[in-house]
Amino acid sequence: MAADPYEEFRRAVERPEDALDLGRAALAIAESEYPRLDTTAYLARIDELAIAVTKHLTGDESGPHRSIAALNYVLFQKCAFRGNRDDYFDAKNSFLNEVIDRRIGIPITLSVLYMEVARRIGLPLLGVGFPGHFLVKYLDDREEIVIDPFNGGDIRTVDSLQELLAGLYGKPVALSPQLLDPVTKKQILRRMLNNLKFIYLRRRDLVKASAALDRMMIAEPNLPEDLRERGQVYLALEYFPQAKADFESYLRLAPDAPDAGKIRDQLVDLAGRGTSIH
Repeated sequence: MAADPYEEFRRAVERPEDALDLGRAALAIAESEYPRLDTTAYLARIDELAIAVTKHLTGDESGPHRSIAALNYVLFQKCAFRGNRDDYFDAKNSFLNEVIDRRIGIPITLSVLYMEVARRIGLPLLGVGFPGHFLVKYLDDREEIVIDPFNGGDIRTVDSLQELLAGLYGKPVALSPQLLDPVTKKQILRRMLNNLKFIYLRRRDLVKASAALDRMMIAEPNLPEDLRERGQVYLALEYFPQAKADFESYLRLAPDAPDAGKIRDQLVDLAGRGTSIH
């Protein structure tokens, strides 16, 4: 029997939220591109970054602001991690191992690294699925600190968040509190995979796009939009039985969807195509 190419990712995400190792799961995403990836070695490098941060936390000062300052110094000054503004849609930006090696990434991968180093020094951070620009935040009974790892760990004020939002939409948009709601680790992984899927579709690399969708569905099964999209990718690849199965599942889960009629028409067309084996 062939080995399950998703085994490590499946094992990483099939855990409760508080037991899910975000760094390990993010590296399991990279195994699709780097099948011989030494996950243990990269986790050790994250450990080393945390040790370096801890060395800057000696003394009488304590608290989240002190920890954030030490994180920012080690990651963005000493180690020179930075956002990739020149080649934002390079797939390497979405692989945590490449971010660690090249010290460059996009908001979500830099945020994952930031969160994992912070966790190792005892600073609990939450992911924030801000539109178009992933952030992290510290939250306790007294304060909320929003941090932007893509921009050197800047602390985001309400005004700067409002400016960021207006820049993303090209017009003033109200900053609602819900935009700063924390997301789960599985939602973070899905967003990483969604970025990869988008990059692969942009390059017309449909096989890799379907693999990204497979992992998205492992992280959060039975989302109708994923089934529909994977069905469309399978259809483009002429994997007709697989497309048929996904479209049928989509209609079972979302029989009254606005595009249900179109999907039913595609199923009728698929019935006339016969079977194609891939």
